[in-house]
Amino acid sequence: MDKRVVVTGMGIISPVGNDINTYWKNLLDGVCGIDFITEFSTEALPVHIAGKIKNFKPEDYGMDRPFSRKQDLFTQYAVAAARQAMDQAGLSTDPENGNIDPFRLGVYVGSGIGGFSIQYKETAKMIEDPSGQWISPLFIPTMISNIAAGHIAIIHQAKGPCIDVVTACATSSNSIGEAFRAVRHGYADAIIAGGCECATIPLGIAGFANAKALSRSEDPNYASLPFNANRGGFVMGDGAGIIVLEEYEHAVARGATILAEMVGYGNTCDAYHSTAPRPDGSTQSRCIALALQEAGYDPQKDTLYINAHGTGTHLNDAAETLAYKLALGQDAYKAHISSTKSMTGHMLGAAGAAEAIATILALRDGICPPTIHLDVPDPECDLDYTPNKAVKAPLTLGISDSLGFGGHNACIAFRPYQS
Repeated sequence: MDKRVVVTGMGIISPVGNDINTYWKNLLDGVCGIDFITEFSTEALPVHIAGKIKNFKPEDYGMDRPFSRKQDLFTQYAVAAARQAMDQAGLSTDPENGNIDPFRLGVYVGSGIGGFSIQYKETAKMIEDPSGQWISPLFIPTMISNIAAGHIAIIHQAKGPCIDVVTACATSSNSIGEAFRAVRHGYADAIIAGGCECATIPLGIAGFANAKALSRSEDPNYASLPFNANRGGFVMGDGAGIIVLEEYEHAVARGATILAEMVGYGNTCDAYHSTAPRPDGSTQSRCIALALQEAGYDPQKDTLYINAHGTGTHLNDAAETLAYKLALGQDAYKAHISSTKSMTGHMLGAAGAAEAIATILALRDGICPPTIHLDVPDPECDLDYTPNKAVKAPLTLGISDSLGFGGHNACIAFRPYQS
C-alpha cells in the first residue's frame, strides 16, 4: 500500500535570501536578486550579471573553517540548506536521543554540474604545468557532483539510500520526485532531497553565453524576463534548495510540524534535442499531466498554482505555455502561474527545489508570488503569469515543473496538509 509523504523541513540558499522567511518575503515583495558580478572581472566576458549569493557565512550553518576551505561552494550551499531543513524538521539520528533509524534516513541531493569552480582552477594549473604535480589531492572528491549528498549524509549520519541525480536544470525536481517514490513505497522513512549549484564562473558564463542561452542585458533589474516579449535569454543564478520528505505516520508519531503533503510526480524525456525543448509541448505536457493525475487534480474543485520553469528564453517559454494548454485544456487559463526565476535567475540544478519551496509556501499562505518585470507579455504566452504583483488565491494544489538540457522533464505536486 502506498504511504503518504509529507514535508517536514525546508532550507534555502538563494540570490534573494539565505533562509526561508527572507526568501519568501522577498519573492512576495518582488525583490530582484540579480546584480553585477563582483567576485571576478567580467570585462572580457559577454555577460556581466548573475543571481549571486550574498552574505553567505559557512559558519552560520555549522561548517568549521577546515571543512569549508576544502569544499566547492556548491557543496557548502547544499550543506547549509540541509542544515536548515533538518533543524526545522527536528530529525536526528543521535544514538541516544534520535528519532529516526539512520538506515531509514536517505539523501537525494543532486547538482547539474558539480564542482565547476575547482575544475576551472585545477585545469588552469594543469595547462600551466602538464606534469600535474600541483593538482590538489582534494580535486576529485571536491569536484564530483555526488559529494554534496555525501557530506550531507556524513553530517546527519543518514545511512539509508543516497542518490545524486544529474538531469541538468531538472536535477532537483527529479531528486525530490524520486525521493517521494522511495518514501511512498517504503524504502525510507525520511529523505533529505533537493539540489545545489555554483556555476557563475568565467567558464560557465562563456559556455552558456556562446550557446546563445544567456541574456546580454546590462540592466540587472530588466534581464530575467520570463514570458516577456522583450526576453533575451536566462540569467545564471547560484544556491541550494532542500526539503525533508517524511512518511506521514512516522512524522505524526514523533509530533512533527507538517508543512505540506507531496502528492504527485511526473517524469518524461523530450527525446528531441540536446538543448532545445520539443516545440510542440507534447512531452512536457505529458510530464505535467502525470503529476496532476497522481495528485488527483479536479478542475472543478481545485485552485491550481504552477511555479513555471519560466527561464526567459524564447524557445522555453513558448513551448512551456503550449504544454500547459495541452495538459490542462481550457483550464490552463484559470491556473495561477508565475516564474520566480524573474527574481532569482536560473539556479540550474538547484532551481527545481527552490521553486518547490516557493510552491509549498504559496499553498501555505494562499498567495502566488509574481513574475516581475512582465510589462510586455508575449502574445504566445497568454496565460495568467501573475504579472508584477503577488496575488492572493485559495490554492488547493501546487505544481512545479522543470525542463533540463537533454530533454529532461520533471513535475512535482503538493497540497496543503490535511490530517
